[in-house]
Amino acid sequence: MTAKRNEQQATKNNCDPENRKLVELPPLGMDQASISDDFRRYFAHTLGRDDHCTSSHYPYKALAFAMRDRLIERWKNTRRVYEDTDCRRTFYLSLEFLMGRALSNTMLNLGVEDEVSAAIYDLGLRLEDIRESEPDAGLGNGGLGRLAACFLDSCATLQLPVRGYGLRYEYGMFRQHISNGQQVEDPDHWLRDGNPWELERPEYFQRVQFGGRTEHHTDANGHVRVSWVDTHDVLAVPCDIPIPGFRNGTVNTLRLWKSAATDEFDLEEFNAGGYTEAVAAKNSAENITMVLYPNDASENGKELRLRQQYFLASASIKDVMREWRESHEDFSSFAEKNCFQLNDTHPSISVAELMRQLMDEHGMLWDEAWTIVSSTMAYTNHTLLPEALERWPVRLFDQLVPRLLEIIYEINARFLTQVAQHWPGDTDRLRRMSIIEEGHEPMVRMAYLALVGSFSVNGVAALHTQLLKEGLFLDFYEMWPERFNNKTNGVTPRRWLAACNPGLRDLIDVTIGNGWISHLPNLEQLAEKAESRTFRRLWRNIKQENKARLAKMVKADCDVEFNTEAMFDVQVKRIHEYKRQLLNILHVIHLYNRIKAGDTENWTNRCVLIGGKAAPGYQVAKLIIKLASSVARVVNSDPDVGDRLKLAFLPNYRVSAMEVIAPAADLSEQISTAGKEASGTGNMKFMMNGAVTIGTLDGANIEILEEVGIDNFFLFGLTTVDVEAKRRHYDPNAIIDRDPAFLKVMKLLESSYFNQFELGLFDTIIESIRSPYDPWMTAADFRSYIDAQEQAALAYQDQDEWVRMSIINTAKSGHFSTDRTMEEYNRDIWRLEPVTAPPVAPA
Repeated sequence: MTAKRNEQQATKNNCDPENRKLVELPPLGMDQASISDDFRRYFAHTLGRDDHCTSSHYPYKALAFAMRDRLIERWKNTRRVYEDTDCRRTFYLSLEFLMGRALSNTMLNLGVEDEVSAAIYDLGLRLEDIRESEPDAGLGNGGLGRLAACFLDSCATLQLPVRGYGLRYEYGMFRQHISNGQQVEDPDHWLRDGNPWELERPEYFQRVQFGGRTEHHTDANGHVRVSWVDTHDVLAVPCDIPIPGFRNGTVNTLRLWKSAATDEFDLEEFNAGGYTEAVAAKNSAENITMVLYPNDASENGKELRLRQQYFLASASIKDVMREWRESHEDFSSFAEKNCFQLNDTHPSISVAELMRQLMDEHGMLWDEAWTIVSSTMAYTNHTLLPEALERWPVRLFDQLVPRLLEIIYEINARFLTQVAQHWPGDTDRLRRMSIIEEGHEPMVRMAYLALVGSFSVNGVAALHTQLLKEGLFLDFYEMWPERFNNKTNGVTPRRWLAACNPGLRDLIDVTIGNGWISHLPNLEQLAEKAESRTFRRLWRNIKQENKARLAKMVKADCDVEFNTEAMFDVQVKRIHEYKRQLLNILHVIHLYNRIKAGDTENWTNRCVLIGGKAAPGYQVAKLIIKLASSVARVVNSDPDVGDRLKLAFLPNYRVSAMEVIAPAADLSEQISTAGKEASGTGNMKFMMNGAVTIGTLDGANIEILEEVGIDNFFLFGLTTVDVEAKRRHYDPNAIIDRDPAFLKVMKLLESSYFNQFELGLFDTIIESIRSPYDPWMTAADFRSYIDAQEQAALAYQDQDEWVRMSIINTAKSGHFSTDRTMEEYNRDIWRLEPVTAPPVAPA
């Protein structure tokens, strides 16, 4: 089989398999001189620049090309060994991959940081300026996409044969700037100057069908066959990004699809003068991957989002099928060799699409195809919010992908037959579990499609998985308890400690060696060092340097002065009511009231940083940003406050900003309403860099608390059980009236103190706090939160003890590496064997 595969590949490349002169080159050097030579060649010849060039953009591209060349050597070796061994593979489908910047991560994983730094310095350039020239890749929105990026990093480091599939968005979510305290969205054209890290692979394009109709006929064996005809097709063109493991020679692939028209335009229409109509098909096709996550509040937005999801699923599965057919005679071992991991509900249409391809394009009957589908699909759920589980109108499915709708109806009919056999006569359960939600507007429940079609269903933190089984997916858990499992999230220590916090990395390396970078539990050895005064002094000095770097960014972006001796109290994440940035702001108002009342005895100076984007159609979230900005304006300009309290809202929160923020934070705000946050990963990044968490028993906070102990965590708030019990008799107004401090905060808000020229602006927020139906129960947790913040403030005054807590948090963060997460996915779901690529011996 291997010989046949090699022969097919050679024929495809139009080269003799015995003669590799076309592609075999001497290995590239990893030393300073070799990197310098390649950098200068790219700068002068490929990019055509000379000593008149003053922009750091071109040195960045030259260095990126030099690094990419070295990745490509290892990339080819990795791909070749995967093909030759015919190993089992996993394909990770996600609508988001929030990759951030690639240059620093590549240098770290290749092990050439010192060589590159020396080469750039000798050429009279600043590596920091070059790094800053790289845009953040606009391929994701928040935690979901960043998690997917961390997963790929860990899979490559563990040498697992995993390929990511996503969409190559021309524009990211948006660039956020704050004008008059309000979020303003600008286009994030991150690909304006191209992406030096990607390789376009047009030879592997796929054709994706939309619209049309189905025709049914009977074949010679009496089996009903279906053809999907009269479709409006779009091309999916792959662009590959290398994903390097940590100094192990493995480079995996992230394949991103960009959409293109099958024909540039209708020439006859164009010649007749219909210029707009002539290119309409081209524009419509390219729109699919134009913008990350269109606003689905409108009908057009819903249609585009469903197009994106089907485009990803169809192109990716076709690509996997193409590779399979090149090296295998049939599909008898397909399930044995392949697994598809669906990252949240967005790619769940893959269940129906794999059925379609197996039956309609490869001639299988239903039972044989379903056996393969239900043995290869695995589903990760990332949310406890019912409104986030996508539901699409049946009519929209019928309009865009009619063949898929037929298959989903058939899947549902067969599934409901199983349910009826399991619970005879339970019509309520049939209604609850149906993939098709009946009603005035019938809907397809996409999460249910994933549940029915997958052999594994996992949550992303212990509490999250428990709540899925006990609540959101209880019916399915009762039917298939063996399918459910937990995989607590993590983050990659390469980017989120080794790369973003070089000072701390070097201290840890000197103290315990550098094995922790690929085996994070080694950090446990730092715990005993927490008792050393010398070590604590070194640790604090590094934190102060990181705080100075963040203060510089806050000054540049917010025009607010942060004193590095103050506590840096940080909450950066997507703006959402359940994440309760509002509770944080109420605490700032409370501190402001104390200062104005002269209650500053034993005071701890505090700099509060909030950052995050609100979805364009999420008006309450935007109002929370406005409130934060308005409070910051008053607090920061009040001479009575001085350095005691500062508040800044950081615009355009992104991966590269977090790489500055996480190493500098003293206090990590993880304050969601219990039972609402699936896991969180920002909490892990802060912990890994030595921040102490203030948080509720929600998501992965619970597991963080278990690791560090209650003496190194500031716990507050209702539990999930408390929340549900309190809902039945929740009276926030009584809570406010009984708490003088809370009453003062509300009076200040309600007096329009922070919006004197925009009366009534924050009435919606005020009403939500006072509403007995507030799902986030902000008032219920206010007093507990204020008390926990007071404990944190007092603890910070003893810097020696605070630094000890910081060290313990880093030392206990080993559990929260995605290396551990991926090992668990692999052990329980994927069952892959690590594959070692042959080393590249530099010249």
